[in-house]
Amino acid sequence: MTPPKAPRSGQPLTGRRLYDEVAVQTAAVVIKHYSTSFGLATRLLGKSVRVHVQNIYALVRLADEIVDGVASDAGLDGAAVLAELDALEAETDRAVERGYSTNLVVHAFALTARRVGITRELTEPFFASMRADCSETEHTPESFDAYVYGSAEVVGLMCLKTFLHGHRVSPEQERRLVDGAQHLGAAFQKVNFLRDLSADFDVLGRNYFPGVHLDAFGEADKNRLVADIDTDLAISAAVLPKLPASSRRAVVLAQSLFAELNERIRATPAATLASTRVRVPNPVKAALAARAAAGRMPR
Repeated sequence: MTPPKAPRSGQPLTGRRLYDEVAVQTAAVVIKHYSTSFGLATRLLGKSVRVHVQNIYALVRLADEIVDGVASDAGLDGAAVLAELDALEAETDRAVERGYSTNLVVHAFALTARRVGITRELTEPFFASMRADCSETEHTPESFDAYVYGSAEVVGLMCLKTFLHGHRVSPEQERRLVDGAQHLGAAFQKVNFLRDLSADFDVLGRNYFPGVHLDAFGEADKNRLVADIDTDLAISAAVLPKLPASSRRAVVLAQSLFAELNERIRATPAATLASTRVRVPNPVKAALAARAAAGRMPR
């Protein structure tokens, strides 16, 4: 699915084609305003693939904003926040089934899901993890793995479906790409947990990493978590050359940005990390983007 184009006669889009176009543009606005790093990477995607990834990101962001404060800022209590999340999941299921939603972000996601084959096998664990944010403040190793799978790995798998749409790969290649997508999604999530330690604990009251507490966070904890992320990144990096050309450069950039973040976290004292959000400076982002655009693999 690519954005609808105006008829050759120059007449404006109407009806369903116009609605689809507005939905797609709405999803693009979401990623533009909510993510600089992810938005930068999507610019390196082929046009049709970019639309799909933007549609996926917009739904993920919409759900994330429900549980991360916007709904409560509007005065909703915990039960009402859960009800909104349940309603969004139900509307997503209906839209994927029938190809239409009054919610433009959900409609855009449904366009992609129906085209590339995203089903409840992936959306259900995603919404389950979003629901966990409303009730779980500390994780066990088992609940942490389930949370990371639903909140991040399945998003990587959704994106992989768009990358491979229209491409033939062997079962073995697909298995390796699936493994790489899951590890890259996990790396993204774990890096975000590390850089947001203080905000998650102090503002949202969440402690994601099992057995890690902000008031006792030390170098040993940091180094262990950084090493775990290194492993995820190494597994995902190994399959980057197997991706179709239409998506490879963008994924290389995303991988490079988060690898850079992980290195900066490694170099940041644990005590500082517990109170400061580590960032990649814009000039460094630009340099990484140039490398990825030139087709150079991560170092």
